[in-house]
Amino acid sequence: MFKKILIANRGEIACRVAATAQRLGVRTVAVYSDADAQAKHVAACDQAVHIGGSAPKDSYLRWERIIEAARATGAQAIHPGYGFLSENEEFAQACADAGLVFIGPPPSAIQAMGLKAESKQLMEKAGVPLVPGYHGADQNPAMLRHEADRIGYPVLIKASAGGGGKGMRAVEKADDFAEALASCQREAASSFGDDAVLIEKYVQRPRHIEIQVFADAHGNCVYLHERDCSVQRRHQKVLEEAPAPGMSEHLRRRMGEAAVSAAQAVGYVGAGTVEFIVEGLDGAEGPAAGPPQGGAAPAGAREPHQRHSVGGAHFYFMEMNTRLQVEHPVTEAITGLDLVEWQLRVASGEPLPLAQEQIPLRGHAIEARICAENPDKQFLPATGTLQVYAKPACSAFGLGVVRIDDGVREGDAISPFYDSMVAKLIVHGDTREQALARLDQALSELHIVGLATNVQFLRHVLATESFAQARLDTALIPREADRLFHQEKVGAPLAVAAVVAHGVEAEQALAGNDPFSARDGWRSHGLAQRRFDFEFAGQALCAQLTYGRDGLQLALGEEAAQPLKLERRGSEQVLHWGGQSVRTRLYWQGDVAHVFTPQGATRITRIDALAHAGEAAHEGGRLTAPMPGKIIAFLVKPGEKVAKGQPLAVMEAMKMEHTIAAPAEGEVGELLYAPGEQVAEGAELLKMAG
Repeated sequence: MFKKILIANRGEIACRVAATAQRLGVRTVAVYSDADAQAKHVAACDQAVHIGGSAPKDSYLRWERIIEAARATGAQAIHPGYGFLSENEEFAQACADAGLVFIGPPPSAIQAMGLKAESKQLMEKAGVPLVPGYHGADQNPAMLRHEADRIGYPVLIKASAGGGGKGMRAVEKADDFAEALASCQREAASSFGDDAVLIEKYVQRPRHIEIQVFADAHGNCVYLHERDCSVQRRHQKVLEEAPAPGMSEHLRRRMGEAAVSAAQAVGYVGAGTVEFIVEGLDGAEGPAAGPPQGGAAPAGAREPHQRHSVGGAHFYFMEMNTRLQVEHPVTEAITGLDLVEWQLRVASGEPLPLAQEQIPLRGHAIEARICAENPDKQFLPATGTLQVYAKPACSAFGLGVVRIDDGVREGDAISPFYDSMVAKLIVHGDTREQALARLDQALSELHIVGLATNVQFLRHVLATESFAQARLDTALIPREADRLFHQEKVGAPLAVAAVVAHGVEAEQALAGNDPFSARDGWRSHGLAQRRFDFEFAGQALCAQLTYGRDGLQLALGEEAAQPLKLERRGSEQVLHWGGQSVRTRLYWQGDVAHVFTPQGATRITRIDALAHAGEAAHEGGRLTAPMPGKIIAFLVKPGEKVAKGQPLAVMEAMKMEHTIAAPAEGEVGELLYAPGEQVAEGAELLKMAG
């Protein structure tokens, strides 16, 4: 076993690797950028080395600086985590040339699987089933359009060097192909330095199921069962679970054997994931994708319509990720194995700890990715400070039923430089139903204030009949949109009651035993009343609180007053009002109260009429950047008339492209930035004439 390793990554995966290394007695070295000088992963390691500026290209992608840091600190090996340099064959080779062990597959395997087109040709030779498509070298737009027409719409354009959902566009009809191709190529060039794409048939109602494989340098290779990653947004995973619902033992074995064949075809060593598209499995309703239609394709460009069928289910190879996956904890939960420990042991020359027939499969696990983003605004990534980061009761790796992997602490900032994921929440149960219930409870106990997150959205997904009954496919989120977006599970009445009750309790606690400071509504005669004004979901609200001899009475608007009481039960606060008894937790952010309950969470703004008197009306007509980023292109010119909703500009932020649309019809006046320029959040991008 190694004595010291360097972790060439950041955030939760760096903390995750450090935890296993510490348990095994292996010392660790962290690397960090300017933005990460005080980050959690820096504190989690024994040593830390600064490697450059905040942007990844100035730090975490500078492999020469990372290798220098490893040699300077005496590290024997480098763990790349996932993302950044984890699938860079040049970095893996540079490690070997420097006398360092790359904790991952050999450079040749990374190269073989790194380009989607070439990897699919390899898989064809190895007998692994493939999705019909075009994977040729000719990247002429007219040629690509011809191939899309031949395959038949809908098609999927994918960056050949891509991953993580970037550089990927679904195209429903021929008229949309050119614009989607240009956008895909821009994002691919920006993210991977390579704008080459491939085109595949977009399988209808597919399941995204991946197989975890592990190989050593002694010729052994096993699969550690499967994960279902079908619930996605923007082609990026949201919820992952293991084992896959509806999976038969026969299909599991066939897919596992195909994954092992894929790994062996490239001489794989270490942890890897072979991803498949599956159709016809229970829950994936709808028509199966038919064979490509149309004319001939260039030699070598077309794939055979080869597929494996088990009990009516068909599976196709999609790609292989030559690294540890974000969702590896669900595999750890159902097997009881530490995959990072396996990585370290295999990289140090040891054989695999277990043979295929020895690998356990116990219960069910689900992982939720907690991201800083606004689902109701097309999952726009968010930045800000974690002013509140209260986690549910959880255990360290390998213990208990609830686990959180994160790389942040309360008070840390989520910056625009890196991925928007805040944490991973993982639960395990004896059955899927039990795991689902535990996940919903854990999400209800996860309180984040300071920036938008997807926590409530995830709870909405869990509550859908489709997810609860495991009718899974990659279109679940758009199909269930009416139940997922713009949903308030905590209404205005409960929010108002919670704020008023918590406020009264805080005032009484502040007064202590001083009767002259108490705000208890005491009067020598008559009843004391107070008015409260709020704004909730764009609506003005007025509440009336009455102090009576029998306690508090609260009325909302013209409704009748009802008894109001806040009861403490240990560390919990139970609100009694309107015939309900609800556990509540309240956090203030300026004038905004964040209300958390077991049913959901919401926010409500307290209005101070005096403070807001005389404020100017909200200024309209400006187009501003929704977050920090870079201008990619303006799609209009000064003097051009535009319609409401018309795309005006394209920004790149947090490694993704975002299209800015016109809020109303009008005429473009002046463009205030040039393509390539960085802009701050709220910066005015262009002016509208008049």
